[in-house]
Amino acid sequence: MPERFKVSKADEDADPYPIDENATGKLLNDINDPCDNTLNEQCNEKSNIDANLYLYDDELETRPHVSTFISSLANYENTIPSATDQDSKTAAPSARMGTLIGVFLPCIQNIFGVILFIRLTWVVGTAGAVCGFLIVLTCCCVTMLTAISMSAIATNGVVPAGGSYFMISRSLGPEFGGAVGMLFYTGTTLAAAMYIVGAVEIVLTYMAPWASIFGDFTKDPDAMYNNFRVYGTLLLLIMGLIVFLGVKFVNKFAAVALACVIFSIIAVYIGIFDNINGNEKLYMCVLGKRLLKDIPIDNCTKSDSLLSDIFCDENGCDEYYTNNNVSKVKGIKGLASGVFYENVLPSFLEKGQLIAYGKNTVDIENMAPSTYNQIIADITTSFTLLIGIFFPSVTGIMAGSNRSGDLADAQKSIPIGTICAILTTSTVYLSSVILFAGTVDNLLLRDKFGQSIGGKLVVANIAWPNQWVILIGSFLSTLGAGLQSLTGAPRLLQAIAKDEIIPFLSPFAVSSKRGEPTRALLLTIVICQCGILLGNVDLLAPLLSMFFLMCYGFVNLACAVQTLLRTPNWRPRFKFYHWGLSLVGLTLCISIMFMTSWYFALVAMGMAIVIYKYIEYRGAEKEWGDGIRGMALTAARYSLLRLEEGPPHTKNWRPQILVLSKFNENSMPKYRKIFSFATQLKAGKGLTICVSVIQGDHHKITNRAVDAKAALRKLMDDEKVKGFCDVLVSSDIAEGLSSVIQTIGLGGMKPNTVIIGWPYSWKKDGSESWKTFIQTVRTVAACHMALLVPKGINFYPESNHKIGGNIDIWWIVHDGGLLMLLPFLLKQHRTWRNCKLRIFTVAQMEDNSIQMKKDLKTFLYHLRIEADVEVVEMMNSDISEYTYERTLMMEQRNEMLRELRLNKKENSKIVQTIVDHHHDVTKTSSKVRFADPTVNIEEKHENEADGDEKVKTREAEVDTLETKMENGSTLNMVEKGQSEDEKPEKHIMGGTNRPDEVNVRRMHTAIKLNEVIVNKSQDAQLVIMNLPGPPRESKIDRETNCILFESYMEFLEVLTEGLEKVLMVRGGGREVITIYS
Repeated sequence: MPERFKVSKADEDADPYPIDENATGKLLNDINDPCDNTLNEQCNEKSNIDANLYLYDDELETRPHVSTFISSLANYENTIPSATDQDSKTAAPSARMGTLIGVFLPCIQNIFGVILFIRLTWVVGTAGAVCGFLIVLTCCCVTMLTAISMSAIATNGVVPAGGSYFMISRSLGPEFGGAVGMLFYTGTTLAAAMYIVGAVEIVLTYMAPWASIFGDFTKDPDAMYNNFRVYGTLLLLIMGLIVFLGVKFVNKFAAVALACVIFSIIAVYIGIFDNINGNEKLYMCVLGKRLLKDIPIDNCTKSDSLLSDIFCDENGCDEYYTNNNVSKVKGIKGLASGVFYENVLPSFLEKGQLIAYGKNTVDIENMAPSTYNQIIADITTSFTLLIGIFFPSVTGIMAGSNRSGDLADAQKSIPIGTICAILTTSTVYLSSVILFAGTVDNLLLRDKFGQSIGGKLVVANIAWPNQWVILIGSFLSTLGAGLQSLTGAPRLLQAIAKDEIIPFLSPFAVSSKRGEPTRALLLTIVICQCGILLGNVDLLAPLLSMFFLMCYGFVNLACAVQTLLRTPNWRPRFKFYHWGLSLVGLTLCISIMFMTSWYFALVAMGMAIVIYKYIEYRGAEKEWGDGIRGMALTAARYSLLRLEEGPPHTKNWRPQILVLSKFNENSMPKYRKIFSFATQLKAGKGLTICVSVIQGDHHKITNRAVDAKAALRKLMDDEKVKGFCDVLVSSDIAEGLSSVIQTIGLGGMKPNTVIIGWPYSWKKDGSESWKTFIQTVRTVAACHMALLVPKGINFYPESNHKIGGNIDIWWIVHDGGLLMLLPFLLKQHRTWRNCKLRIFTVAQMEDNSIQMKKDLKTFLYHLRIEADVEVVEMMNSDISEYTYERTLMMEQRNEMLRELRLNKKENSKIVQTIVDHHHDVTKTSSKVRFADPTVNIEEKHENEADGDEKVKTREAEVDTLETKMENGSTLNMVEKGQSEDEKPEKHIMGGTNRPDEVNVRRMHTAIKLNEVIVNKSQDAQLVIMNLPGPPRESKIDRETNCILFESYMEFLEVLTEGLEKVLMVRGGGREVITIYS
């Protein structure tokens, strides 16, 4: 078998959850093949290929044979390896466990706990037989429904060690998995605190009350809780030291603890039926209907001075004591006594009320200044509170799934073992409720700490043969459960840390030399100590119930999501599940959380939300094929199909932006601020797709395309552009851009607005970028998409800057209202929020400018857009000499490009120098010269300084060409019989080089509009204007089209000359804004 398919110990140590390539989606030919070292090795490999498979010799070099692949999966190990000594001998493989040893008994041990022995009788007495039965049944239903969901998830493939955390994280994603994993870890840690406090309570209250260091705790509850805190801390240190020194002892002790639990329960059942007629062990002293404490049964009479000394003083005796008699009541009456009927109804009390028969106010309310020796309720009880206190008794159902790596057949053992364990424990709990209610007196059931019977444990006095069986058994079982929690919690935290989904937990992924999670153990002890400081089981139980309920709720949610999504990989072997049952389980979990303690529920949910958002914001990206991703895909599919039904209404129209980015020589996006502008325009909302086209052959420059996409993604992240990016490789840039515009998007989420940068070098260095630009403009128009062309992009503000001033909109042609909508959207971003809108429109001679302004204000009022309005009147004027001269120079430039057989580079440089030289003579320099923004200004000055020596040579060339041009025009004029002394305009008008009339008119419009716009908006922060449509393509010849397109670019240059930041807009041919609601 090739080495890459063997599962070695080193591989396990490197990855605690090794996943095969098929599961992770890696390409099989991406795996390094050891046969690629030398040519001889390759030949040897091929010679070993079976003759029947030689047709696949190339495939077998990079892909495994079926037998090899199946063998690697069959030998797959899913347990977390422990650290081993390199010099030690290889350990023999561990025996695989079956259902009974591997799942059933561990679940039994973890489910039965301290609550069964020290709180179940109190729950039954307080809630009554009926409500107590419902409390236990509700909790058992939650665990049973959760077990069904867990069985479906656990049998849907191999579940490595990690239990519920692994199942939820791989089913609902790293965010949910991390949040629930941390809650489960916190719950397990607090469970250890509860077990420790419970063990201390058993010792101090029922076994050695003389060990109290804070006085008589029966008279002062605070003294009792302080004892719990001190002794609990000492016990925690001892148990933590045991866990640190050796897990083997913990595992061996677990068997002893399990035996104690089982034997104790059997002893209770035997004792109940042995005492079917009751026994004489326990008697209570009752005053009227009130239960008394610390009264020896021999002194339970009014004739005894003990009671009179307690209830009487120099001012007289207590009224209730005077009016009622004292009686002795048997505590354990037996099933044959009919006491069950007295325990049917609930007896909920408020804190401070007295424990007494019935609900008579005279009996339960203490009117005296002192409670004397009467037992009072230490907490306010209710049905929901008792659910929270009892629920930890049914937790522990994950014990079997946590051992999945040690099971012979996990997919068979986990469902059977877990469900049978829940049925067994539920039967014990439900029967105990009935049997306790039918055996023990109501007052004794409600005596939480056994104060009326001398600090004895009620369950222990029922058991056969004597109470020490239960006391010792419950103490040892509680210690065992606490040790198991202290052992499991650090390993769960380490598993979460090793997944690297929560960065700040990374230090806890480290193991000691012995393979123990020492750091995680220390943190667990600290959190456990915080729980011990609460000092009260009744406070700890509802708190940790929240964490377990959250965990169980998410297990049900994971099963429901996977079932409803019907993902192809959802094929559990356990068939007895249904999404409806999972949703019922989820509903029960949430309901019990809020019924028990709404503030604890909010704390647990708040912790989950904080951890979820933290993982989402800072956590490592993990793709585990989870159900949340599948749910997102399903929701996206549904929404896309809905959107496909028809075009969006005008009220729902919003710019879905396609940013066409250009790369420089270093494969980096050329214009960074175009992404900032997209962010500002979207204000963090809506769809944005950024695409770049690279020229070349895809299979030759695949790596370059991947790197370019990574660079594009990084820039989007830096500029906080929320959207998608892609890179297309095409043999022709223009064709590639056309393909992107036509095909990008999916269904109703296709982009409707294109942002493309201005080609600053369109007439420099022989560039033909203007062809690409115009072809893109034409493609966008043909696809009925809006087009935005920002010019002067390097002067646009950063997204983290705030600017003030004016945004000027020059509304010349109606484009569906896009010119009105864009500035409104920009103002939603904080960068432009302080800017004011000014709308300018152009009035012709026949227009009524006053009425026009009034109508525009009314239109803006209905659009709910605040802006200043100004109507600019454009007077008809004669075409100026400068217009003719500018047009003629443009046409002569185009003519020279056709006639002169120069190479592209020299052609562009020389002609550009002519145009720039002519501009300096005929017109003053504008405010901004639009050079390529990517050129560094300092480098530009250095290049100019270095080129001083070439100026004279270049000027000589220019003079020669200008002379040639002038001689050509003079020659034409001489042939016409005209004098050279005539005015220039006459030469132009009368000569054969008379410019085209259409071009003259367009140039006239561009110049006049530019003069007006510069006059009004030269200091504006942004000028938004209509982009003139490109010229129609001529069918005459290709050269004619080139002249038309170059003229179009020149018109745009003239139109925007002297403006620093310009946004040219062309609508998509539909209304995008409406006055209606």
